[in-house]
Amino acid sequence: MKLSFSNWPLTSISGALVILSYCTFTFISWALYPGPLGPLTHYLSRLGDFNYSPFGAYFYNAGCILTGLALIPFFIGLRRWFTEGKLERGILITGQLAGVCSAVALIMIGVFSEDKGAPHILASGVFFELNFLVLILVSLALLLHPRFMKLIALYGLVVAISSLVFAFTLGGAIVEWYTVFASLAYVGFLSFDTLKLAKT
Repeated sequence: MKLSFSNWPLTSISGALVILSYCTFTFISWALYPGPLGPLTHYLSRLGDFNYSPFGAYFYNAGCILTGLALIPFFIGLRRWFTEGKLERGILITGQLAGVCSAVALIMIGVFSEDKGAPHILASGVFFELNFLVLILVSLALLLHPRFMKLIALYGLVVAISSLVFAFTLGGAIVEWYTVFASLAYVGFLSFDTLKLAKT
């Protein structure tokens, strides 16, 4: 029996909103950027810099704020994956807490745009460090879950490790773009598998 949209689990609904809000607002701001911009030459935060894109920056920063707000219920909704195992539950709860903190950091990236300097750098640094931690913790916890799709958990671990390796070997804007969009895909996979769990 199919579930109506109103009966979707919290993680699936908010996960869809995370992807929709970030991608929509990012690509609108990219379209409004007055000059050339790409993953090889510019960090994503440049889209939110009012010095370079006075109009388009509103969209990117709003997208970060809305995405961060949607991430909070996304991580809270992962409680659906709780098991009786104390170790698995403890790892997942820690991942949820880190996830909520990363969501707040993303909101701060939107509040303190790139042109604000130090506050933006701090928020961005905290977000990416927590994102790495979330990918590791949530993936490890769900890898131990008997009903979770193991390939998704392995994907999360690969994204975390490869992002770290690329940061030290390649560096530059392309690593940020890779990490952000690969993490968005992870949100999509988690949302899908959580919906499958709800159906059964």
